[in-house]
Amino acid sequence: MRLRDLGEFGLIDLIQRKTPRTPGVRLGIGDDAAWVSTADDSLLFTSDLLVEGVHFSLDWISMRDLGHKSLTASLSDIAAMGGRPAYFLLSLALPDLTTQRAAALIRGIHAVAAEHRVALVGGDTCAADRMIIDVFLAGFAPYGAVTRGGARVGDDIYVTGTLGDSALGLALLSKPRAQVSARDRNYLIRRHHHPTARVKTGMQLAREGLARAMMDVSDGLAQDLGHICRASGTGAVVRQELVPLSPAFARVAGPGDLACALAGGEDYELLFTAASGDRKSVERVARRTGVAIARIGECVPKKHGVTLVDPRGESVPLAAPGYDHFKGAC
Repeated sequence: MRLRDLGEFGLIDLIQRKTPRTPGVRLGIGDDAAWVSTADDSLLFTSDLLVEGVHFSLDWISMRDLGHKSLTASLSDIAAMGGRPAYFLLSLALPDLTTQRAAALIRGIHAVAAEHRVALVGGDTCAADRMIIDVFLAGFAPYGAVTRGGARVGDDIYVTGTLGDSALGLALLSKPRAQVSARDRNYLIRRHHHPTARVKTGMQLAREGLARAMMDVSDGLAQDLGHICRASGTGAVVRQELVPLSPAFARVAGPGDLACALAGGEDYELLFTAASGDRKSVERVARRTGVAIARIGECVPKKHGVTLVDPRGESVPLAAPGYDHFKGAC
């Protein structure tokens, strides 16, 4: 069997099975971040790898935006655990860039680090034929870690912000379309290049004990909701008309673009479940943090699978594959 047959998540499962249990590890491989105990506290660890030609094209993205996105991906993982990010290591494999371009990359990283009050404390560098950026981020779990495995039948399913903007922005970069306004095009492409980590919202949901299961939407709603359902032993029903779309997405999207909202990755919004009795509390978190939160469905018994109810009331499996690094994109 080759890796393309096993797939990205099959490889992760293989590594997980071969990894021995270690004292002090509260949560290891298989969630958005690891959770470990220290002498008097606990820490969250995550890392994200960005590879030129796989995750980004230097023909499309500025160095400053690339720096922003590289740290945001890791910040989003800590947000999905309800944690507070604190320190990060930055490792760079770089071709022979100009010093001005390298400096722009670092400025982008430092700008988002300052926004979230995280400190760069080390890393590594080397020369390479193409750019590789690796961010290792550590944070605290002051309210415990919210995992993917806590959803219960009857829970509401929520997402922050809007979905599909990043994927549609990437589609516009890959194949420009006529009759798309500059304003909408720039908005969608910026959502792809300059995402936002919902750290405050994740922490507030954890602080109030509202999110029973949570992860960030990095590989697409369908795939990431599937991860929560598998970890929690539930199914799910998503109502298509409740999936939040930005005005720009609604104006630009064509008949075949629904997949951008249902399966497109790199929105870095939070996907979580909460008890149906906590709806008012979830609405209060949205107001307090200034981030929209939309209820899009509910958890159902596992035997019903993960389904989408379309505007006509018909149910279809929500089984879009999202992105798999070894099998290829959806």
